[in-house]
Amino acid sequence: MPSFISNGIELHYEEEGAGLPLIMLHGLMGSGATFQNEVNQFKSHYRVITLDMRGHGKSNKPLQYTWQDHVEDVSALLDFLGIESSYLLGVSMGSYIAQGVAIANPQRIKKLALIASKSNGVTSSMQELLERHAEEMKDLTAEEKQAHAFAYMFNNQAAVGKVMHDWHLEHATLSEPQEQMAANKALEGFDFRNDLKKVAAQTLVISGKYDGLNPPERGKEIAALIPDSTFVEFEYSGHAPSIEEPERFMQEIMSFFLSEPG
Repeated sequence: MPSFISNGIELHYEEEGAGLPLIMLHGLMGSGATFQNEVNQFKSHYRVITLDMRGHGKSNKPLQYTWQDHVEDVSALLDFLGIESSYLLGVSMGSYIAQGVAIANPQRIKKLALIASKSNGVTSSMQELLERHAEEMKDLTAEEKQAHAFAYMFNNQAAVGKVMHDWHLEHATLSEPQEQMAANKALEGFDFRNDLKKVAAQTLVISGKYDGLNPPERGKEIAALIPDSTFVEFEYSGHAPSIEEPERFMQEIMSFFLSEPG
């Protein structure tokens, strides 16, 4: 099982394919395994590297860490693998971390894809959503709350539900409440708005029209602050464009990655 040490924490990663490196960063409560469908398509073009962020997947799960730790972990992965130039893709939480990495390593990240993203947050988007709709969910069970939240998060709830169900059967992580709390707390208080001008990477920002976690205006804000960036809104997606509109997602990403730098 490939791993490396970052600030005393052992982190797991996987890699497939060959060529220019493409680092992929997953969302909150997920792992690198959530990208397997995309990896299967990317690996014929790139050396695809998926990282289990600290507190997630097969990586160590400390009970206290920050978003800055996540950023330093990705920089440490680049150093460990000797990567001087890379593409970087992040989804939701992974997209927050990707912004931090691109700001800290402007010459190493050549193209940046940010999916279902935001540039700042007092807490995690899921926590924000639950607090916003707390009154209507107060008498619901945990399972009912999840289903209720899905209505605000996704357009194609059936497709997302099936993928998440199948993934959790095989890769369920963060089963301990304190691990979930630590992962959620790590996303408190980040704000990249003043530093996004430092991003040198050609950037693609994708948001879903029906995303109640990180709505399109948050993606548009990022694109307005990064010098060389493009914003795309998916008309039939919520917080999971790669699942809700998979064909268009791959077309947009591959077109972006394979195009000549602007």
